[in-house]
Amino acid sequence: MRALSAFLLFIPTLALAADWPQFLGPQRSGIADKSESALPDSLDGDLKPLWEKSAGSGFAGPVVADGKVILFHREGSDMTTEALDAKTGKPIWRSTYISDYVDSFGFDNGPRAVPAVAGGRVFTFGPEGRVTALDFTTGKELWNYDTASALTSRQGYFGRAPSPIVVGDRVIIAAGGSLDGKPAGLVALDTVTGKVAWTSVEDEAGYASPVMIDDKRLLAWMRNQLWLVNAADGKVITSRKLRAEIDASVNAATPIDCGESRWLITAGYDVGAHLLGVMESSFAEIWHQEDALDCHYATPVKVGGHIYGFHGRQESGMNLRCLEVTTGKVVWEDPEGLRGGTLIAVGDKLLVFTEMGELWLVRANPAKFEKLAAIQITRAGHRCHTAFANGIFYTRDAEKLVAVKITSP
Repeated sequence: MRALSAFLLFIPTLALAADWPQFLGPQRSGIADKSESALPDSLDGDLKPLWEKSAGSGFAGPVVADGKVILFHREGSDMTTEALDAKTGKPIWRSTYISDYVDSFGFDNGPRAVPAVAGGRVFTFGPEGRVTALDFTTGKELWNYDTASALTSRQGYFGRAPSPIVVGDRVIIAAGGSLDGKPAGLVALDTVTGKVAWTSVEDEAGYASPVMIDDKRLLAWMRNQLWLVNAADGKVITSRKLRAEIDASVNAATPIDCGESRWLITAGYDVGAHLLGVMESSFAEIWHQEDALDCHYATPVKVGGHIYGFHGRQESGMNLRCLEVTTGKVVWEDPEGLRGGTLIAVGDKLLVFTEMGELWLVRANPAKFEKLAAIQITRAGHRCHTAFANGIFYTRDAEKLVAVKITSP
């Protein structure tokens, strides 16, 4: 009965109306809660951070829950999780463990996965493969689980990156590997004890994060295939091969709900954009477009009947584009181009954080590209998925975490 009742509600129980308690926000969609106030049509040209705090290495973005900001980063050999007051940045608690992780390409040795907050706990997934559960109030470590040793999961090109998802009394990790000879591409751990509840999926981990499509089924885009599984027991419902032909490629953008049982799956490396119908026990391709919205690492967002996201490879430059959901037609792209960035939606506007450290305010207008403001808020050269809660925008670069209050000038 405990397991059944827990799975009837998969939204994190600690989250308040305007929290951002996990990767991509309250509904794991990149969209802020409807209770948030509308954003202004312009930004103060001298917009200053509400507060800022030093940060170590890593690309893991912040999360916000119950008045606290949680940051997962690396300081020297310490993988560090910190809780800060969301309004002031005042430290509340700090928890560390030692890691010897080294990025295979020498890019960055910090964490990639965004923490998840649910049920009075904070869950992190380090690039070396360690899953850690911390008490949300005190930061005390409650348990840890080493996927690298327990599941013999591989490091991959850029370390373990999929963000944890909490479903009832389970935290589910896209780890890759096997356990006692059985597939363990996905592993579900009991949130209280850390014990393995189930393993499933014979596939390597990719970089996209799992997402619930309803109160029973989980969609996970792994290294080689897209998987639909039962979240209660991990039973595979269906799968579909979906990856680049070349080995040196990544699937990094999380699937996006486009309504009416339609999900957008997108990547670079000639994978392109796929709009799939997710049926009860099968996938149906509605359309497939190449060179329309090939997302290298940033997850796009859907506003109304359109999708907004970054098209192109980071190495060669990207453009912010708008796509029509029903057809996959590109209706506009920004004329400027940039190295890359991430974005979230707040009402009818987009908050775009570019790799140049700029905050763009863009209207989610399918008629035309309409950039309302652009303000430098961090140093250049970083990429992270951002957070927005109670009118405050949170992001980071290679040196600091910043909180910016978005208000009318």
